[in-house]
Amino acid sequence: MAKTPGPTLFVLFGATGDLARRMVLPAFYTLAIEGLLPDDWILVGNGRGDVSHENFRQHVHDALTEFGPAPAKGPWKEFASRLRFAGGGFDSDDPGSLLDVIESSEFGGKAQIVHYLAIPPVAFPAITEALGKHGLAENARVVYEKPYGTSPSSFRSLNRLVHRVLKEEQVYRIDHFLGKEATQNLHVARFANEAFAAMWSREHIESVQIDVPETLGVEDRAAFYDATGAVLDMLVTHLFQVAAEVAMEPPASLDAADLQAAREKVIRAFRPIDPAEVVLGQYTGYKSIKGIKRGSKTDTYVAAKLWIDNPRWRGVPFLLRTGKKLAESRQVVSLVLKDPSGPFASLPSQSNVLTFDLAGDGAIDLSLLAKRPGVALELEPGSVRLPLAELPDAEPLPPYVRLIHDVLMGDRSLFTRPDGLSATWKAVGPLLESPPVPAAYAQGSWGPAKARKLAPWLLGS
Repeated sequence: MAKTPGPTLFVLFGATGDLARRMVLPAFYTLAIEGLLPDDWILVGNGRGDVSHENFRQHVHDALTEFGPAPAKGPWKEFASRLRFAGGGFDSDDPGSLLDVIESSEFGGKAQIVHYLAIPPVAFPAITEALGKHGLAENARVVYEKPYGTSPSSFRSLNRLVHRVLKEEQVYRIDHFLGKEATQNLHVARFANEAFAAMWSREHIESVQIDVPETLGVEDRAAFYDATGAVLDMLVTHLFQVAAEVAMEPPASLDAADLQAAREKVIRAFRPIDPAEVVLGQYTGYKSIKGIKRGSKTDTYVAAKLWIDNPRWRGVPFLLRTGKKLAESRQVVSLVLKDPSGPFASLPSQSNVLTFDLAGDGAIDLSLLAKRPGVALELEPGSVRLPLAELPDAEPLPPYVRLIHDVLMGDRSLFTRPDGLSATWKAVGPLLESPPVPAAYAQGSWGPAKARKLAPWLLGS
């Protein structure tokens, strides 16, 4: 990264919560280790509890010890000296101690303020209103976690409120799947390589599969998940955004505005999902988890067909699948190529596939058919793999690290816009209005049996 951000005051709402502990604080410490933080910065944690600065530093130390990077591996003493805590909560009627802590910082009015809302979505409106009420919105950057709204109407209500307090260029709606190295390579591989660009359309692609199975359950966030489910937690957020990354038309440039515009334009071409082309599931034992409502019908699994009504993709199914307590944890985007016309009478199905592995530092895989060496003309499937971390001088960053750095730099390329989010809610609307009854599936399986009839999945087939 070429330049260093100026003095920054980073306010972390929900600083003692699960998301901050697992993702945001480790990402911020990684930025410190990599030398990507401003020369002058302070992180102010905010919460309802009466926590001293020193106790908050110990909380951060414990979080890093559990989730990494371990404090012993980096500049912990210098990092800890820049941590503060402002207790007493924060709302329009009572700012708690946040204003006092900010005013006592050595930056005065010279710092760029970044507010990170690592809090439940239900609290977004109150915090946003309070930022405006207490003079903390002007020229600030505000990061909103997903889901940005939990229904079409709540999205519209939140979006109106946010735009009453903030200008659009101040808003950073985070979707960490867009910060993954391999997700960014979806458009780089295509636009920088004619071999891929030439086949990136309905003429050559049979289907696109976006598959994010997880072995984890929901025990650590049961109440949140039971009020959300797989459709809202994953489909309308991560999977739709990755589909747009695959399907967008070439942008006018790689500048933030043009990349966002290309991504959002194709989302507007998403056909509203037909509930008949969706399978929902719930793993056995879900209802017995502490925090789950008795008789819950929350979906922990979703498999869906998405169609994109534009000339490039018309007729190509985008197969989206995710779920909890499945057989494997994977994050893959697979472009399944059509069988070529020619002299071979029959070819193995789904044998020519370009796959982007989104997990970890990312990788690109190409599977194809080749002649097996020998006297007979026999075909054999093979594959080649490019681990992105092994490229010369590679410096891969975890997605939260990359995206928080982009916020510090003021780069909105990998953040969502309200027009695209409005279109995603329109696309998922019919499913929310008439959801199928979730089918039970065994833990450690590939989900409900009926999902296998929906599509020929590459994973778990």
